[in-house]
Amino acid sequence: MNIYANAEKLAALKNKANHLPLTPGVYIMKDKSGKIIYIGKAKALKNRVTQYFGSGNQHTEKVRRMVAQVDDFETILCDSEFEALILENSLIKQNQPKYNILLKDDKGYSYIHITADKWKRLAAAKSTEQEGDYIGPYNSFYIVRETVDETRKIFKLPDCTRDFDKISKPCLNYHIGICSAPCRGKMPLREYLDTVDAAVDFIRHGDKNGALLDDLRAKMEQAAENLQFETAAVLRDRITAIEKIRQKQKVVRAPYKSEDVIASAFIGETACVEVILFRDYRLVDKLSFLIDGVTDRQLLYAEFLSRFYSDRADPPSRILIDEEEDRTALEDWLTEKAGRKVVFLTPKQGEQKQLLDMCLKNAAETLSAQAGRTGREMSVLNELARLLGLKTAPRRIESYDISNTAGSENVAGMVVFMDGRPYKPAYRRFQIKSFSGQDDYRSMAEVLDRRFTEYEKGEDAEFAKLPDLILLDGGQGQLSAVLPVLKRHEITVPVFGMVKDSKHRTRAISSQGGDIAIKSNRAAFTFVTNIQDEVHRFAIGYHKNRRSKAMLNSELLNIEGIGKARAAALMKAFKTVKAIREASVEELTAAPGMTQSAAESVYGYFHGL
Repeated sequence: MNIYANAEKLAALKNKANHLPLTPGVYIMKDKSGKIIYIGKAKALKNRVTQYFGSGNQHTEKVRRMVAQVDDFETILCDSEFEALILENSLIKQNQPKYNILLKDDKGYSYIHITADKWKRLAAAKSTEQEGDYIGPYNSFYIVRETVDETRKIFKLPDCTRDFDKISKPCLNYHIGICSAPCRGKMPLREYLDTVDAAVDFIRHGDKNGALLDDLRAKMEQAAENLQFETAAVLRDRITAIEKIRQKQKVVRAPYKSEDVIASAFIGETACVEVILFRDYRLVDKLSFLIDGVTDRQLLYAEFLSRFYSDRADPPSRILIDEEEDRTALEDWLTEKAGRKVVFLTPKQGEQKQLLDMCLKNAAETLSAQAGRTGREMSVLNELARLLGLKTAPRRIESYDISNTAGSENVAGMVVFMDGRPYKPAYRRFQIKSFSGQDDYRSMAEVLDRRFTEYEKGEDAEFAKLPDLILLDGGQGQLSAVLPVLKRHEITVPVFGMVKDSKHRTRAISSQGGDIAIKSNRAAFTFVTNIQDEVHRFAIGYHKNRRSKAMLNSELLNIEGIGKARAAALMKAFKTVKAIREASVEELTAAPGMTQSAAESVYGYFHGL
């Protein structure tokens, strides 16, 4: 069934696209009313536009919805990709198309609010409407929030809304040493307000040249000399907190005066693009953008970067990004915009690579909150995708392993990992049926054939879902065996093998192009090892169970009066050899298909009668 509403219209649009030239330009998609719903640019118009009207199965849901609404398109030829980029930005600003990435740029300022309460508090605010004093304005709410949080910790100020005129039980912040807990009723109001004043002074003036720390150390020593040990302890803790904050600030200092760091994490068709901005060698802002309907990092950045920098008058000289790509046109545009050279870089090692990794972890953490997973799980899925060359992080991973003993009781196990965790309701077992003997390659081919036959039937809810990645226990042999199976079923899921060393430990991932070493990437290595261990455990467990039952059936057949039917009936009724051995004659007789004489024969066999 064609996924688009009008197959004839789709064919006409594809035919029109096939007649476009292979030159740079801008394309404009319109709906039936003539309204512009999407604007894009391309190095080669024909190649890019025909992609929209090809196989819908290759598109994300967002693109499918957009294409379904396209009634016609127009193109504007340009002399260069640079010219197309400028024109695309201008047209998007004018028309604000529904399906373009439109990044909301909050022009409002942020403030640090000192409330007008009797017991003053510090808070981050986006307006100055409430009573009290304000420090600001600041351009970044992130910086305001971080400043307030760190200042509270240094001066042990509360972040709650309790009434401190009433005595109450202190919360966890008091017990972990980041709040002085005025709610206990043991802190005079004057002392509390003096602490707030000191915190405000710290925010306004910081610790220039270490003057604040020197002053606090002098006061601490004086308090100790005056035997005011409680006051000295408070000052000591404040000194320690400030030193920790200063050390933390050093960690996030950039070696270059002005640069942005950009990284993205994917899960399914949702991406998070994280941007960390450094100015004057300091981190000044962190921005997160959640974008739906994308699976390709290159296509995401092709649109995101021009949108992000279109309203920024002063782009940095350096932009670190986690995807290598020819961005000459974008660099030329930003260079012209900034009046100085702007370059995109993808560092592979050193301090700059660490900044990029930090940005990626932040993107994964933001995305994990949406998916209900931890940042570490999101990070490892994205790292695995990069390692294997996948366009997006695999949400559903299926893994297969074969288990037998010299070809007998030949079985296979399939395990499923969803968003980085085992998903046991989707685990499945297979008995190899198409042949006898030991042949792991044929066994793997049979299992994948049966799995995707079930997918085509659509009767099993779990089999009806396609995986994003298949991992086989084995190397090139297993891959060669199953790739024709996927081709026959027209399945385009990426498949890799998991190769073990002589000590049965994961060594590498096998691909059509050769083995990919993964030990250098600790997170991905551990994750793949866990998958390989889990599928092996599941497959061998099934094999042992089958072998035990076979051995039991064989033993039962040695008993006079017990044939295959009665042996199977006993197994079904008692489940284990031990249960049959311990059963009484009466219990054995009660089993389906059993007689008194057969029961006595079984009882006598196990009890030496």
